[in-house]
Amino acid sequence: MAAGKASGEILLVRNANKRFGGVQALKDAKLTLRDGEIHALLGENGAGKSTLVKVLAGVHRLDSGTVELNGKPFIQGSPRAAMEQGITVIYQEPSLFPDLSLAENVFISRLPRKGVAITWAQTRDETKKLFDELGVDLNPERLARGLSIADQQVVEIAKALSLDASVILMDEPTAALTSSEVARLMSVMRKLAERGKCVVFVSHRLDEVFAVCSEVTVMRDGETVAESPIDKTSISEVIKWMVGRELKEMFPKVDAKVGATALEVKSLNSASEFKDVSLHVKKGEIVALAGLVGSGRSEVARAIFGVDPYDSGEVILNGQKLPPKRPKTSVARGLALVPEDRRQQGLFMISSVARNVAMEMLNRLSKLGFITNKQEINLTQKWQEKLQIKYSDPRAPVESLSGGNQQKSVLAKWLATDPDVLIVDEPTRGIDVATKAEVHRLLSQSAADGKAVLMISSELPEVLGMADRIYVMHEGRLTAEMARNEATQEKIMFAATGEKVAVAGKKR
Repeated sequence: MAAGKASGEILLVRNANKRFGGVQALKDAKLTLRDGEIHALLGENGAGKSTLVKVLAGVHRLDSGTVELNGKPFIQGSPRAAMEQGITVIYQEPSLFPDLSLAENVFISRLPRKGVAITWAQTRDETKKLFDELGVDLNPERLARGLSIADQQVVEIAKALSLDASVILMDEPTAALTSSEVARLMSVMRKLAERGKCVVFVSHRLDEVFAVCSEVTVMRDGETVAESPIDKTSISEVIKWMVGRELKEMFPKVDAKVGATALEVKSLNSASEFKDVSLHVKKGEIVALAGLVGSGRSEVARAIFGVDPYDSGEVILNGQKLPPKRPKTSVARGLALVPEDRRQQGLFMISSVARNVAMEMLNRLSKLGFITNKQEINLTQKWQEKLQIKYSDPRAPVESLSGGNQQKSVLAKWLATDPDVLIVDEPTRGIDVATKAEVHRLLSQSAADGKAVLMISSELPEVLGMADRIYVMHEGRLTAEMARNEATQEKIMFAATGEKVAVAGKKR
């Protein structure tokens, strides 16, 4: 079939191969994109999605294979050339200039001029026109600093439109958004498709994929294993394509004997973040802390662990009061925190995978004050097998891993400490469906082994599937406590939006 506009095809990738050292990242991969479609690009972490996106973004050059854009050979290996050819990428974490206006960010390096003078009125007017086309109410003159992730992504999309991009790649754009922000982004994506743009949606959230996409391409182990119209397939079939088998049990709960209270929080207060938070987690329990993004869940977790201060209240671990602002003491007494932001709070990005995984175990691994690379690597390989962390070399910097494999590295670091109480903040964010099931199994097994697990999650199926009890927060306050058999998505969302729920979980 001929490439180009005659068939509606605007981009063709064929027999794409890319190797990084001993890892074959792409193996005869293919991709067909057409104008006016929202196209899902799916696969497990390490399946080759990110590598393919980076090829199209101009970051990488294929070892072999062809890429055609609008019937012409695509110039590879140059991000600037990729943009000039009509391809742009909206990343999960946008990179705007915070002290420039939104208009300046949209037209950065391309500000309209009359002679040598910048025509600021034209810059503002054209930016406002782009925002209006996208159906968003943003002031072109405001600074980018303090803008929400959702609004930052809209600015990036406006920039893509100003470049007249024909292909807009969105890499996990909804990972940090609230449900209302996701709905708005989907509306923007539909507007882009109506304008004849092709939107490529990379996501692990299959419900969103089936809600907004018209086509799907699935990758596994660097290869393209399936291409299908979205209305000709199903979520279960897509999962089977992704993992190479049927995934029957996403939430493998193991029977656990509930014991004494391991973690107790009494009337915890922080003037700017949360108020009067009291909760408890018993040995053998998985307790979920649910709520919308911004409800104060992560702030409570960081205060419990000792990273952030609090004004009043108590944290009691295994019957003993835990001093505030002392995370080292928390770790020494058997408390672990897997943070929400893996890059900023969970990992040393320039350090090796092995050093990151062994970081909290250095004292236990050292002999006479010394630790060898071999000890770090042996520990890392143990957890690599358990969590299926994909890397070319344990000595490689952790920043070279995909986002999902970085998340697994954070989990490995804290699970290796064998804690009594494990706090996990969005433990499966950015992780593929097969690894989600494995993480769920590990959390469930941890509870069965007598550990207490406090899980913060924005994914209601995860909350309902894994938790023995559920607390819900809204604007810094607890609004409900529910037992597993009493909880529903409707009740949780009702409480998460600030309404009182007439459901009482079993008290201690």
